[in-house]
Amino acid sequence: MLDSSAQNINTASERQSGAPGRGRFLIELLMALVITRLPFINVPFKWLESYFHELSHGLATLLTGGGVSHIQLFPNGAGLCFSQGGWPVVIGFSGYFGAALWGYLIFILATWPKGIRMSFALLGSAVIVTTLLWGRDLLTIAILACLAVLFLLPLKLSRNRFLGSGLRVMALMIMLNALASPTVLLGLSGKGDAAMLATQTWIPGWIWVMAWLAISAVMIFLCWRRVDNAAKSAVIKR
Repeated sequence: MLDSSAQNINTASERQSGAPGRGRFLIELLMALVITRLPFINVPFKWLESYFHELSHGLATLLTGGGVSHIQLFPNGAGLCFSQGGWPVVIGFSGYFGAALWGYLIFILATWPKGIRMSFALLGSAVIVTTLLWGRDLLTIAILACLAVLFLLPLKLSRNRFLGSGLRVMALMIMLNALASPTVLLGLSGKGDAAMLATQTWIPGWIWVMAWLAISAVMIFLCWRRVDNAAKSAVIKR
């Protein structure tokens, strides 16, 4: 009887707000965690985090008065943004911060039932535009093409429920990869965004890494808050 009541509340929550129930969210988070740990299968989702990382560098460069030449993505999930000018501190910080923020924003889009197809289309279009503006080498273009397909192919599905769940899992994988990626910098000496920021600010690189880890964790927590608040609202209205 209690299980049935909880299921009804979760269903009401999804219908009213588009947010998944608490149980569904935890399942989606577990799925995202498992997929990010699976060899080969996790590769496109590493590219996804790398894409939003380099895109954030590029946008930060433009917003601080610089110019972007091109971006480069690699099969192992690494990436580079080639730019001139702009504010180095903002540009350097924006990569991991931006990837986590993009993940959270995509999760919010995935709780908008009427706009879920538009969300997939917009994200796929953004990848295509990025390819046209900043894709130069064949490997980067091939990786970006795979990411565009990752967003556009699900539009073939007829049910929005599966689309929403799929997009939320993608968003959670972006945030989980943004949470894990900065830890690699702790083992690098004089390389990466943390080393560059340490040079620019005299703040040790490990502090920047801890800041990025905290931001990614907060973004995942905010997703949970979105789900939890929707469930509580459904209970009150019921």
